[in-house]
Amino acid sequence: MTTTLEFQPIRLPPAVQALRGEVRAFLHEEMSAGTFDPDFPTEDWDVCRKFARKVAARGWIGMCWPKAYGGQERSFLERYVVNEEMQAHHAPNTFYFTADRQSGPTLIKYASERIKAEVLPKIIAGEASFCIGMSEPDSGSDLFAAKCKAVRTDGGWKIQGTKIWTTNAHRADYMIGLFRTSPSLPENHRHGLTSFLVDMRASGIQCNPIRQMSGIHDFNEVVFDEVFVPEDQLIGEVDGAWKQATTELAYERSGPERFLETLTVLRALIDLDRAEPVPQVSESVGRLVAELHSLRRMSVSVAGMLEAGREPAVEAAIVKDLGTAWEQDLPQRVRLAVARASQGSAAYRRFEDILQYCTRIAPKLTVQGGANEVLRGIIARGLGLR
Repeated sequence: MTTTLEFQPIRLPPAVQALRGEVRAFLHEEMSAGTFDPDFPTEDWDVCRKFARKVAARGWIGMCWPKAYGGQERSFLERYVVNEEMQAHHAPNTFYFTADRQSGPTLIKYASERIKAEVLPKIIAGEASFCIGMSEPDSGSDLFAAKCKAVRTDGGWKIQGTKIWTTNAHRADYMIGLFRTSPSLPENHRHGLTSFLVDMRASGIQCNPIRQMSGIHDFNEVVFDEVFVPEDQLIGEVDGAWKQATTELAYERSGPERFLETLTVLRALIDLDRAEPVPQVSESVGRLVAELHSLRRMSVSVAGMLEAGREPAVEAAIVKDLGTAWEQDLPQRVRLAVARASQGSAAYRRFEDILQYCTRIAPKLTVQGGANEVLRGIIARGLGLR
């Protein structure tokens, strides 16, 4: 089946832009108070938890969700600008971000009423954090090849196996995980996958750290040893979770977090060029900003499709593929651009610190959210090329 790609131009309404001003003012107030440094994101979970409560008090978590569960039923474009400002300033939103972006919407659509009534208000209050259990050691981002099993038992299911690259699993309260409940079928290789809500404090779960060269610990290997999951924590349809996983990934892959993670090094380059302009550096700044603007327009377009209730899986994969490749290459391109700049100033020393940090985190960017090779397979399939 061939998909017609759509990246319609969307202009954010004045009310949405007014909300942007509110978020920006809040963030500047927090930065002035020393809550966080926009150039060097914090790993301090206590800082992230306290920040989540402040954001929750503003009504900016779960803001698109039904009022019946504590949401405000605001527009997806409003949520987009809140997220964009948070990402552009590297705010410490790690505690609630995954739950707000994709786990909450998944629960709203597929979970039991008990789970929705119990868990969604906790997310909205900034009191519950989530991780995503998809990738596995021998299959990476190829979710069709998942082997981590969930087997029926009295009153629920027992999970056995391993997930990998699971961001913040060692600190999360819950996981929405994709598990093998039946073999795939020759006529339907997507068959046999089922989603569950897993309490990360349950007996039998071990999180092994995967440290990056930056020293950051957010990735994990998660080992399940006969972990019991109650029946009503099944999310959606047994053996039919591929469709809901596709929906979830459309939320995960298309947001501004897919091209803004190394933005600080571009901002530092602009500051450096503003202080001591060099034509070659200014030309590089113009080129990079134009590319960034193009990525942002594509991302906003996908947000508009999600606002309309569509599931733009292929367009989201394109944004993620192009965006993460761009932000991964950005530190090296900035290093080349700055070769002719003056290197003796205090501004340059600050720039160099930021550049080194972004260079060290860059390798992870095309892994998280699905490797580019898998994304390109999704795009090719959507275009009818395979």
